[in-house]
Amino acid sequence: MKPSSKGGRAVCGASFVLCTLLGATQALASQETSRGQLRARELGVPFDGMPGPLNAITDVPGVEVGHVTLVSGSGKLVIGEGPVRTGVSAVLPRGRADPDPVFAAWFALNGNGEMTGTIRVEDYGMLKGPIMLTNTLSVGIVHHAVIRWGIEKGGEGLPFLAGIPMVAETYDGRLNDIAGQHVTEADAIRAIEGARGGPVAEGNVGGGTGMICYEFKGGIGTSSRVVEVDGERYTVGALVQCNYGYRHQLRIAGVPVGREIPEPMPQHDGRELGTGPSGSETGSSVQGSALSPDFDRSIIVVIGTDAALLPNQLELLARRVSLGLARLGAISTNTSGDIFVAFSTANREAARAAKRTELTVLPKSLLNPLFTATVEATEEAVVNALIAAETMTGADGLMVPELDEERLRSIFRSHGRLGDKTR
Repeated sequence: MKPSSKGGRAVCGASFVLCTLLGATQALASQETSRGQLRARELGVPFDGMPGPLNAITDVPGVEVGHVTLVSGSGKLVIGEGPVRTGVSAVLPRGRADPDPVFAAWFALNGNGEMTGTIRVEDYGMLKGPIMLTNTLSVGIVHHAVIRWGIEKGGEGLPFLAGIPMVAETYDGRLNDIAGQHVTEADAIRAIEGARGGPVAEGNVGGGTGMICYEFKGGIGTSSRVVEVDGERYTVGALVQCNYGYRHQLRIAGVPVGREIPEPMPQHDGRELGTGPSGSETGSSVQGSALSPDFDRSIIVVIGTDAALLPNQLELLARRVSLGLARLGAISTNTSGDIFVAFSTANREAARAAKRTELTVLPKSLLNPLFTATVEATEEAVVNALIAAETMTGADGLMVPELDEERLRSIFRSHGRLGDKTR
């Protein structure tokens, strides 16, 4: 079992507590998370590709990430009171202090979800301001908060953000009192103001606090890849908020981990819920924390790069996220909201240029390394979320287990894959 508190993690007790998790400003030599735990690669999971120094989306120069985590209460769900297991995360492509827009594009593999601002991104090919991640019923207040944050920057407000923030969601109503709408405007602003470069907190943090992935505890995860294109080095980073998948589907680096760890499953009053090894239902729904087949299996993925790409090329990167998820066994179910956004920090000032300007652009014929990097970083980011996440008990006593690291290592050892860098 992972300890409940390590490193910079605040311990959230029974009374309402606001936990703000900020990334450190320097890399940790062993690539540990902010709570001192080794990540998937350090456990010996044989991922493809070369990560950046932090193995995080913040390896892309200028990108900052902030989280605010809300955890309080226990026991029976009482709407408006708790238990609370939620939060909000912010990804700022150029950081808090730089209002320059970035070229961007988005893609929905399955559209049972929300990511605001996508119409403008599709029409203009650019993104202004932060990308926010939260729960399904907090999209409105977070959207409002981003506008308020822009206005309060001293007259830069609407010009800075164009009044059209990007806010994405996944559903945490199984562990969290989602109908109580506990995320506030102040929480969202604090996530933005707390955003930093450097290592990124993962697991039960920010918008990922109450999420479930492959019927293990899920949440926030990140990874990066460094590739060479036409003699130049570029970075591709991924950040995920994962809340999808059935246990039997989970494959990690090609190994059928989910089938080899069929238990423990999420439990309510000692009764296992979720799906069995063949995907058949083994339990029934619980009020406020239903675990039923084909129910809110969603993931949001943010891809950032410093490669010089146009919006149509960034859409190609966003589409490749689907292949990274497929490596993990995902099928994108009927009720899933699988929505991805990709941005490029290259070509400064070009996205908002008012007159003819010159751009640096990589030709499509050279993009294969960036496609590969997107697939690999997405896959590892999800596994990092699973490794970092800790067992959580939430609304109505629903307990969702963490992915046990020693069992994971044992499985890879039995397959002769522990630390193996080839597939």
